[in-house]
Amino acid sequence: MEREEGAVVEEAKRRCTSLKHRIQTFIATPQKSSWKTTLLRLINSELSFLNRLSLSNNNVKLSTNIGYLESIVHILENPLVTSVSRVCKPISISSKLSVYIDVICSFNGKPVWFVVSDRNPKYVSWEDSGNTRNWKGLRRKIQELLFAALEASVMVRPCSVVLFFANGLESCVLEKVRDEFGATNLGFGFCDFFDCECVDELEDWVTVMGRSFEKACVLEIKVESFSSSSRIADSRREVKLRDKDGEMLTGLSGNASDDVKLGDSFCALVAALRSWSGFGGEEETELVNFDTTALVAIVSGICNGGIDRILATPESELRSRFKANYEFMIGQVNAEMKKPIHMELMPVISQKRGMVCQSVCSEFHELVSMCGGPNERSRAEHFLNRLRVVPDCPSERLTSLPTTRKLASKNKVTFGTGDYWHAPTITANMAFVRAVSQTGMSLFTIEHTPRALVGD
Repeated sequence: MEREEGAVVEEAKRRCTSLKHRIQTFIATPQKSSWKTTLLRLINSELSFLNRLSLSNNNVKLSTNIGYLESIVHILENPLVTSVSRVCKPISISSKLSVYIDVICSFNGKPVWFVVSDRNPKYVSWEDSGNTRNWKGLRRKIQELLFAALEASVMVRPCSVVLFFANGLESCVLEKVRDEFGATNLGFGFCDFFDCECVDELEDWVTVMGRSFEKACVLEIKVESFSSSSRIADSRREVKLRDKDGEMLTGLSGNASDDVKLGDSFCALVAALRSWSGFGGEEETELVNFDTTALVAIVSGICNGGIDRILATPESELRSRFKANYEFMIGQVNAEMKKPIHMELMPVISQKRGMVCQSVCSEFHELVSMCGGPNERSRAEHFLNRLRVVPDCPSERLTSLPTTRKLASKNKVTFGTGDYWHAPTITANMAFVRAVSQTGMSLFTIEHTPRALVGD
């Protein structure tokens, strides 16, 4: 057994040496020098690990990154891969957010992100693992990648995200990626074999057998298709909104012009919510309840591309416009730059169905009609059309709380309706949440940072 393990280690070391040789024979240009250095550093680190295994007398289960590194090099050797800017490095989306991309380059003349997996297909799960909080399923990883692609600066923003599964993907998972994200197969020679290569080891030429990528699964997802508002329109549910007196509410956006801009991150957030169309009582689905603060934050111009316009406006004009709320508004702009609200909410609402109680819907409609700009009103209509408006039906335990200044009646209705439906309420109203907690009651809520309407 030890001899077999030793042979596996030696073979892995030969593969590392072969990979170093191939990288070093790449045409040396200033453009490629940086990522070549990164790859060689990673391979040398892998060799050091393997050498330590060779010297160890302990039986250690071999788990190396050599297959992953071979996959990276295989991609870089494709003749359609040009203008490589980064390899195996994270990119910053904001001051507190970064994503790890394996290859940033041009592919067939278009900017692309490559993300590589060398895992055994049976260990690639679609949903998050219930055993550990940090083990993300493929669905969430793709959602985070696409959302990051939408939010990335123009310099690194891709047209497509390419998923390279070196060992293939199980058919059931593959179909889900295609159905949910519109992924298409990408050929272009990625599933070819490596050639055998001779490596000089101590003046003896050793033949290293090439790795086969015959089973590789390479999928391309167009970023624009993920953000397209047409996806949202196709899946919209007709929701009839009524005010407190039961009268039909008119459309929030009225005759909105074609110049109304919803925003890519907003469209991605709406698309992440599951549709209520065809929903039956027999279907088990997680719900999320939105209060007014959450709805305002989602449609606010601050969170939908309005930061640059606000910061470019003279301070005197902003103070005249927002008056006593100027400092509050600037604080929200700074908070959005540090932690975008849509990015914060995406993993919270993804693949869940959204709901809102009748009183919140009416309050939000009135607020947006008075204070919202045309873009904010249009986003409000789009988002409400994705939710189910339910009657006010607060749970018995919330209604049993005494009504006080901190435990206002309208908040008990909002949070109580979410509690009745066993749905967490997304809120920035932490004063109410703390007041409930002080009574000894446990209430399921999800906190977000507040945002305001700015007339966008």
